[in-house]
Amino acid sequence: MTPNLHEAADNDSRPYRHGVGLMVLNREGRVFVGNRIDYPGDNWQMPQGGIDPGETPYTTAMREFEEEIGTSKAEIIAESRVWHCYDLPSTMSQQAWNGQFRGQKLRWFALRFTGTDQDIRLDAHEAEFNAWRWVAVDELPTLIVPFKRAMYEQLVNEFGAIAST
Repeated sequence: MTPNLHEAADNDSRPYRHGVGLMVLNREGRVFVGNRIDYPGDNWQMPQGGIDPGETPYTTAMREFEEEIGTSKAEIIAESRVWHCYDLPSTMSQQAWNGQFRGQKLRWFALRFTGTDQDIRLDAHEAEFNAWRWVAVDELPTLIVPFKRAMYEQLVNEFGAIAST
């Protein structure tokens, strides 16, 4: 029997891994998404990553931006009011991060990309994405894996107006 990768474990007492997420907006108000290199097929998402010891969410956001997108040409224009959480499906949560965490708890930042498309270098560091594109903000929930969809809908509600300014 194939496990259902979209079902989270009920009553999971493991903690969440703390991290940040990045809604990177270009001058036209479109959002950067990358296709994950570690899963075959279409697995588009916004950049995100874990907070290292001694880092603040702000410093993590800027580090993750440069690591995942390959440039530092951006400025933070907003920070989410709350931490947003998601649970990994049971099978995945036993494998990711050595099974220590049930999912992630992310502080999200909206960033204005100040460079050009030519500045984006997915191979500047260890690549996490094999492709990228700009999408409309309201398209985000349709691109993401089902277990992160509710979080993406919350982010569209929270940051959507920023995209149009």
